[in-house]
Amino acid sequence: MRRRGTARRSWLGGVRDAIDGLVKSSPSRFAILIFLALVMVTTLLLSLPIARAGEGEGTPLADALFTAVSVICVTGLTTVDMATHWSPFGNAVIYIGVNIGGIGVLTLASILGLVISRRLGLRARLIAASDTNPSRIHQGPVSESQAIRLGEVGGLLVTVAISALVIELTIALAMIPSFLSDGYDAWTSTWYSFYYSAMGFTNTGFSPNPGGLEPLQDDFWFLSLLMLSVFLGSLGFPVIYTLARAWRKPRKWSVHVKLTLATTVILFVLGALAFLALEYNNPKTYGRFDAGTTVFESFFMSAMTRSGGFATIDMADLNGSSLLVSDMLMFVGGGSASTAGGIKVTTLAVLFLAAFAEARGAPAMEAFGRRIPRDILRLAVSVVLWGATIVAVSTIILAQITRAQLDYVLFDVISAFATCGLSTGFTFDLPPEGKYVMAATMFMGRVGTVTLAAALAASQRRQLFKRPEERPIVG
Repeated sequence: MRRRGTARRSWLGGVRDAIDGLVKSSPSRFAILIFLALVMVTTLLLSLPIARAGEGEGTPLADALFTAVSVICVTGLTTVDMATHWSPFGNAVIYIGVNIGGIGVLTLASILGLVISRRLGLRARLIAASDTNPSRIHQGPVSESQAIRLGEVGGLLVTVAISALVIELTIALAMIPSFLSDGYDAWTSTWYSFYYSAMGFTNTGFSPNPGGLEPLQDDFWFLSLLMLSVFLGSLGFPVIYTLARAWRKPRKWSVHVKLTLATTVILFVLGALAFLALEYNNPKTYGRFDAGTTVFESFFMSAMTRSGGFATIDMADLNGSSLLVSDMLMFVGGGSASTAGGIKVTTLAVLFLAAFAEARGAPAMEAFGRRIPRDILRLAVSVVLWGATIVAVSTIILAQITRAQLDYVLFDVISAFATCGLSTGFTFDLPPEGKYVMAATMFMGRVGTVTLAAALAASQRRQLFKRPEERPIVG
C-alpha cells in the first residue's frame, strides 16, 4: 500500500512539477495550451448528437471546431444558424464557453484558486498579472504605473468576478421587458435576456433567436443596453477596477486608464460620424431611417465594430468606404485585458504618441504628464506587425480558396482576427478548408499577437557586447 501511495504521489507530483515549470518558464505557452485544451473539449461536446437540435447525427467536425473556437475566443462568427442548430445542451455549452473565454482562462483559474484558498500565492499573482498586462508576458513582472501592479492582482481578480456577474445580471434583468413586450413567454424572455447579456459583455455577438436583432431593431431601450454591455466589456478589467476604486479621483488614474478611456471615446465618436456621413443616403442601410434613428444606428455600429459583433443591418449592404472604416475600427478593437479583440486602443495611442513626439523632436513619448518608455513602443510595433501579417496571410489564403470578392474576404478575416463577429455572409458559406483557416485566424487573434510571438520565439539570451551602430535611411 505504501508503494502504491508513494508511486501515486510521485506521479502526481511529477505532473504538478512539470506544469509549475511550464508556468514559470513561459506563461504564454501555458496560456495557449489552456486555450487549446478548452477548444478541444468544446469541440467534442458540440460534436455530440445531444448538442444538435432534432434527432440525427452530430455536427460535422469542421462546424463543431469552428464554433468551439468562436466560442472560446469570444468571436461570434458562425458557420451554422445559432438560433436553430443547437439543442438546449449545445446552447448551455456555448453560454458557459463564452463566459470562460471572455473572462480569460488564466484569470478564471486564479479566481477559483483565490476562492478555494482565500489567498493568492506569488505564482498565481504572476500568472494573473501576465493575463492583465501583455508586457509582463514579454519581459516578466514589471512595475510600470500604466497597468495593474502585482500587489493589486488579488483585488483585480475579485473585481473581475464581481463586475462580470453584476454587469451581466443587471443588463439581463433590464432586457427582459423587451422580449416580454415582443410576445415571448417568461422563460424564453429570461433565457434570451441572459444570453444576449453574456454575448454583449463578452463581446461575442451570437444571437439565440431567429432573425437576430431584426425583430428588435426599433427597440432603442434594448439596443442601448446591448451597446452599454459591449462598451463595458471592451474597456478592460484594469480600467473597471480603477473606476470602481477611484471614479471620483481622475488624478489618481494611471496612464493606461486615461489612454484607454480617451482613445475609446475618440474612436467611438469618430466612427459614428464616419458611418453617418457615408451611409446616410444608402437606401439599403440608413437611407430608410429618419434622422434620429440614423444618428443612433451610426453610434450603435461604431460600438459594434469595436468588437461587439451585433448588427441591425446586413453588413454586405454597406458601401465599400464604410466597409473600410469598419475594417479599421475592428483591427484596433477595445481595451487591453478586456473581452474585446484587436491590437487594442492603447497600442494605437502609443503609436500616435510616438509619431507626435518624433514630429516635435521630443526625446521621449509623454502622456498626461508621464513619460512612456521606449520598450512599450517596440511592443506596440510588434503587435501591429504581427496582426497585419496574420490578416494578410489569412486573406490571401481564403481569397485563393474561395475566389470571393476581396473586400468581403478582408472584412471577415479582420473580424475573425479581432474577435469581432461581424460578417458580410462570407464566413457562413466557407468550404471545410476555409473554416479551418478562419478558425486558426480567430485563435491567433484571441491568444494575442504578443503571447503568440513570445511562445514561438526562443527564450531571450543576454548579450554581453554591443555591435557597432549604423543608421539606415528610413522614409
